[in-house]
Amino acid sequence: MTLRRLPETVINRIAAGEVVERPASVIKELVENAIDAGAENISAVLRDGGQTLISVTDDGHGMHRDELALCIERHATSKLPDDDLLHINSFGFRGEALPAIGAIARLAITSRAEGSDDAWMIAVEGGKAQDPEPAALSRGTRVEVRDLFFATPARLKFMKAAKTEQIHATDAVKRLAMAHPGIAFTLSDGHRDLLKLPRASGESARLDRLSRIMGRDFSGNAIAIQAEREGAHLTGFAGLPTLNRGNGALQFLFVNQRPVNDKLLFGALRGAYREFLASNRYPLVALFIDLPADAVDVNVHPAKTEVRFRDAGMVRGLIVGAIKHGLAEAGHRASTTAADAALGAIRPGGTGGGFGGGNYRGSPVSAGLRDRADAFHTPFPGLDAAPSAAPSAPFPDDDIGDYPLGVARAQVHETYVVAQTKDGIVIVDQHAAHERLVQERIKKALDAGSVARQGLLIPEVVELDEDACGRLLGRAGELAELGLVIEGFGDATVVVRETPALLGETDIQGLIKDLADDLAQWDEGLALTQKLGDVCATMACHGSVRAGRRLNGAEMNALLREMETTPHAGQCSHGRPTYVELKLADIEKLFGRR
Repeated sequence: MTLRRLPETVINRIAAGEVVERPASVIKELVENAIDAGAENISAVLRDGGQTLISVTDDGHGMHRDELALCIERHATSKLPDDDLLHINSFGFRGEALPAIGAIARLAITSRAEGSDDAWMIAVEGGKAQDPEPAALSRGTRVEVRDLFFATPARLKFMKAAKTEQIHATDAVKRLAMAHPGIAFTLSDGHRDLLKLPRASGESARLDRLSRIMGRDFSGNAIAIQAEREGAHLTGFAGLPTLNRGNGALQFLFVNQRPVNDKLLFGALRGAYREFLASNRYPLVALFIDLPADAVDVNVHPAKTEVRFRDAGMVRGLIVGAIKHGLAEAGHRASTTAADAALGAIRPGGTGGGFGGGNYRGSPVSAGLRDRADAFHTPFPGLDAAPSAAPSAPFPDDDIGDYPLGVARAQVHETYVVAQTKDGIVIVDQHAAHERLVQERIKKALDAGSVARQGLLIPEVVELDEDACGRLLGRAGELAELGLVIEGFGDATVVVRETPALLGETDIQGLIKDLADDLAQWDEGLALTQKLGDVCATMACHGSVRAGRRLNGAEMNALLREMETTPHAGQCSHGRPTYVELKLADIEKLFGRR
């Protein structure tokens, strides 16, 4: 076969395959162009998931006639004035998006340059451009893309359902809108608004924009993040560990206002939350990293969602350190969603109905239950007045004062502590709460230099399989630093001679077996100090107050006071809340008092 140069139209369609993956890619490129043009209002229309029409209109600085003819040529751009790829300060810089779109669709661009009396329109169909023509437009630019992939029919086979493509496109616009609260965004399907975000200003502008996209719960349960290191600035908001999801859909990361999907950054997030969340739970996060343009390379892939950092370790450390510091500052705080979930579980059918006064709303109530409830609310025979003296309370009537978690009033099922606050009640899971307290004590002791040990009067013998035994003995020195002293006793047995004093009376058999299982999952070359949070969590689980243990009033209040002064006491190691707070107003609603 003879070597030949491909036609320009074919070259453009091949290049378009990298830039335009789906309708979401098109709308992303067009909105980015609008932002680069200094727009304050961006309006987009998406029909049939973007296959029949994608339209983006902005009020930016627009283009002159000559620029309009040049913008559809490959590698023509206004965003690299010095031809310097090390100092990229805009979204676009390759000059590939519009030519790529024009090569595979019917493209029409109408624009009016700022200060100009005329607007012009140029059309491109399957890579073939027409001459610019006069048009009508008050200001800015309008780009219309029709019949996407009509020139590359094979790509149409890979298009998903219109609803699926619409979701992807909406997500692309949301990500860009999050980084630019000063710009108003509107996205519709031609019949209704899919997204309507007004311009926001002031100190709360970013959080307001994030809340509109990530949900109202986020603003009330997010910690402000702000840190700086070696010229890199990190800002944004990180959700409390108890506000989590089963996937990472609500984790957003931005580098110099550019939404990115970078493994390094998401790995840093996992590292920051490792001590507070189970491996299958994901926090809600929106973080913005701003650093000098020459410290990051965005010229990695045509989609521009991947970046390379000059000092990746510094960036990772900045994220991990800032989030951990923010979570420590939050103290014992837990997310309000825990209370909402509890109230939702109490309400019949989740509709807010109560049982008081015969008002049975929500899910149907059986006749037998209704009769028993009516009988319960019937006044006792001969009851004319209240008793002259109230029965004595099992707990002293301590002054509630300013205690955030209140004063203990009862223990329920030897598992939950019920405390009274000024304006409600707090229900504490005693095992989960004490587990977190013990974990933090061990970490604090390690930071101070060493963990106090207690020798066992009778050493504990634990039988394991040979592999597990070998893993434990291979880490015996590191475990000793954590206060756990073990020795080999045959091929498949270890002897425990000392345990951390902070654990008190603990389930040694369970502790050793769990540690052996943990070691089997971790990297053999990873030091235990790098998995310190996980080791401490395993130890704390076996050394904490167990469910089923009866506590007296003093012990309960001591638990509450320590929770108030201990960082991260609002959640256990798996991200579950250690306590739920119910406001009196919400409780009164349950009983129809409000």
